[in-house]
Amino acid sequence: MNNNFNRTMKFESPKENVNEARKIILTVYNALKEKGYDPINQIIGYILSGDPTYITSHNDARSLIRKIERDELLEEILGNYLEEKEV
Repeated sequence: MNNNFNRTMKFESPKENVNEARKIILTVYNALKEKGYDPINQIIGYILSGDPTYITSHNDARSLIRKIERDELLEEILGNYLEEKEV
């Protein structure tokens, strides 16, 4: 039996990209909205699949979102959500 299932792994992402991730998410969100897409659905599609075609190239959003890892995007989104809920 594998003992790794009994341990909890600790994940820590680099903190230097936090502000950059926030700016990129907002830029991508606004670009998607400007082009008439549902930004939340499109960003979820990108995060789940890794396929950049979910993101418009308008305002360079597609190349911007590819500058940060998807786990960093998730961390920023979840962290912001939980901060707003004051958990």
